[in-house]
Amino acid sequence: MVELLSPAGDIRKLKTAFTFGADAAYMGLPKFSLRANAKNIDLDQKQDLIDIKKQFGNKKLYCAINIIFHEDQINDLKEQVKELKSWPFDAYIVTDIGAMEIIKNEMPDKEVHLSTQASCINSAAAKLYNKIGFSRIILGREASIKDIKKIKQAAPELEIETFVHGAMCMAYSGRCLLSSYFSSRSANQGDCAHSCRWNYKLMANKGLEDVLASDTLALEEYERPNEYYPISEEDGFTTILSSKDLCMIDHVDKLIDAGVTSLKIEGRMKSLYYNAVATRAYRKAIDKDPLLSEYRKDLFNISHRKYSTGFFFDKTDEDNISEPTIDGYERNYLFIGIINKEVKKGIWDLDVRFQVKKGQTIEYIGKDVLNIVDSDYTLLNSDFEEIDQIDHGKVQYLKTDKPIEEGYIIRRLNNGEIKSTRVLNKDRT
Repeated sequence: MVELLSPAGDIRKLKTAFTFGADAAYMGLPKFSLRANAKNIDLDQKQDLIDIKKQFGNKKLYCAINIIFHEDQINDLKEQVKELKSWPFDAYIVTDIGAMEIIKNEMPDKEVHLSTQASCINSAAAKLYNKIGFSRIILGREASIKDIKKIKQAAPELEIETFVHGAMCMAYSGRCLLSSYFSSRSANQGDCAHSCRWNYKLMANKGLEDVLASDTLALEEYERPNEYYPISEEDGFTTILSSKDLCMIDHVDKLIDAGVTSLKIEGRMKSLYYNAVATRAYRKAIDKDPLLSEYRKDLFNISHRKYSTGFFFDKTDEDNISEPTIDGYERNYLFIGIINKEVKKGIWDLDVRFQVKKGQTIEYIGKDVLNIVDSDYTLLNSDFEEIDQIDHGKVQYLKTDKPIEEGYIIRRLNNGEIKSTRVLNKDRT
């Protein structure tokens, strides 16, 4: 059975990933992962991880130690790895083969997975990495489905992991220097500023009036005279360097047939809501759920740039994702919070992330529930007194007769009220 692997930027996101259907999740260490600005895990959270793994049974947990190490970081790594021996990680994700050796010396029974940062996209490299101790290769995003088949045929004992959803780099992962150049933040140290996604304006020393008067702006490269590259812009700025987001929800079966062991969702820096919706959709795709088309729609309700299938197919198939024709960064719902435990009959403790006012129409979503619409609820303060709104950072409760459960997500429309109720899943009415 193929594995669904979801991001966990912190403890709460880890629980959400498992609740919404992930078979495994990946987290990072504060200093040594490629998402240094994610909350990651603190070294005093070991027992929390042990408890969560026990709660969810056979779920797996991977630890990313995938920066490229400088000499002055090696001793710190060695000390950190000694500490990790008693942690409940099933495998470690690394880029630097020196880090792999340090981990293997301390924990010879632990699996080590090669990070996508190593840009492994051919069978010769995959076989060599396997030979020196890597049990799984997280392929570079540049590998096509045809490449994956050949790699798996050449190394059948090797586990293959590939990204199926989320942000893509405009260069081979880690090979871009824009972030370091513009902001002195190294992508290879987990501190990418995502300069490729900034908005740029075309300027010139002369002829600027003619450029600005043109309906279509274009670039001409020095070595390629008379070849023009159009620049699309909005509000006077362009995101010319920004890649589309990856979405393989319609092609999960092709990846499984090609020999992929693990389907990975990008997004340790993304919201808990994003994690829940993306994990749920790919869980339904793997399970061939009859309501998959409905869960798929929700991928267009989370923050995303225009979707594509990346490098998996020929260029002619690059833009075959069916979605509304809106450019930019879309977010149709506001993430209100998470349902915690039921403290009294029909009264639920809340983890509030965004303000909601009495009477606003909200939705609850769960792993097997498309949505439950609710406007007839009561908001309560810490003394269980009725209030008109709830806000982030306070002890607050919600009273409702709707069939909700711990771990459900609360959301509402970003630009208005919810206009329709989608059907619940087969187990609910």
